[in-house]
Amino acid sequence: MSNEGWTTASIEAIPAIEATKDPTPGMVLIYSRLHRQLPSAVPFASPVTTFGREPDNVLCIPEAAVSRYHGRVERRPDGCWIVDNGSTNGVLVNGARVAAAALEPHDVIRVGDTLLRFADHGVYGYGAYRIDGTVVESARPIRHGITGCPLIGGFQIDQLLDRVAKVAKTQLSVIVTGESGTGKELVARTVHSASEREGPFQAINCAALPANLIESELFGYRKGAFTGAVSDKVGLVKAAHRGTLFLDEIGDMPLEAQAKLLRVLQERKVLPIGATTPEDADVRVVCATHRDLEELVARGTFRGDLFARLREFTARLPPLRERREDLYPLTRSFLARAGRADATVSLPYMVGLAHYRWPYNVRELESAVKLSVALSEGRAELDLGDLPESVRQALTGHGASGARRTASVPPPPMHVGRGGPPTEGELREMLIRHRGNIAAVGRELGKERMQVHRWLKRYAIDIDDYRS
Repeated sequence: MSNEGWTTASIEAIPAIEATKDPTPGMVLIYSRLHRQLPSAVPFASPVTTFGREPDNVLCIPEAAVSRYHGRVERRPDGCWIVDNGSTNGVLVNGARVAAAALEPHDVIRVGDTLLRFADHGVYGYGAYRIDGTVVESARPIRHGITGCPLIGGFQIDQLLDRVAKVAKTQLSVIVTGESGTGKELVARTVHSASEREGPFQAINCAALPANLIESELFGYRKGAFTGAVSDKVGLVKAAHRGTLFLDEIGDMPLEAQAKLLRVLQERKVLPIGATTPEDADVRVVCATHRDLEELVARGTFRGDLFARLREFTARLPPLRERREDLYPLTRSFLARAGRADATVSLPYMVGLAHYRWPYNVRELESAVKLSVALSEGRAELDLGDLPESVRQALTGHGASGARRTASVPPPPMHVGRGGPPTEGELREMLIRHRGNIAAVGRELGKERMQVHRWLKRYAIDIDDYRS
């Protein structure tokens, strides 16, 4: 499929494709002041994808900071290369100005005042999701049926919720993986809510309690079971009967407690400390961890049989740096939560958010927005100076020439020597790349200038459109 002349309407008219089955790379919009005019995603469906201010570019960005034929992306055997066509303001990759660079997954691309993320596959699915939170029905967004979910995001979050919806009403145990601050407990609560189990949601952080207290908290105890046990205590397993037990940081659970938890899962019964008769415990277990449980099993600090029992379904929450297109809707939500739904954010503010790596993810972003609200003292627009110093420092050297990422322009597209004439799209791409230089196009094709002029006439191409 050719991607020539992509518009918001054309990308949204394509049916959503499951990202795991869609190999197409492309760019996903992070932020632009013109976001209502721009597509949410731009697939690299053809060998060359052009971008610039003129409407005959694949991605047209009609803003003054963008040159007429600003740059291009070339799909090659060694990956996707982004190339600056000699634009006035340059092409930035992760804040560094480049002449040409091989793109890596989740790179942040800046063209003028527009910020995009490079997705190395699955780009079509993003087309239905706008950064203002609206969804384009004609693009067939994912319909998972989960309502009232506290997770905020676009395509990647809906993909996750679609998988959650398919297992929520089963008895399958769930492991939620993800870095700190990604929202693992929110996923667990969503699993419980969608399960329609009549019992309560009970949670415990296995890393927050000493090893000698975890068992009594989980399984309960009988009066006199140990010094200090002056009365019976109902453990969280029993308290979650017919509901959901959420075990946060399951990787930190002591081995002895792991053995007892495995018995609960296998027998659906719990034996409180000091008791002689087990009690019924119909619980659905959801676990969360930021650690590699397979590695812990290999090291002998986590039981393999328990891991196999818990890993019936795994839900992975991507870190915020892998879904930067959600930064703007998350920021809007946190502003509303802080009582400043009326506030706007400046372009430098969004540039700062987009280039920071967010090691503590959504939780850290919420704290940053809260600080911005406090520092702004009621101003209508939040600016870069309202962000934490760590975020502002991420822009140090922004826009400088990036020697590490800059490389010589890769070989030109393989038009030469194929025998037949170039297609209209190929000829236009070469005119863009050579800035309307007929002689240069002829040299690439191995043809005389007169032959190039004949092709221009055949395709009704005005050469002045490609000359700065």
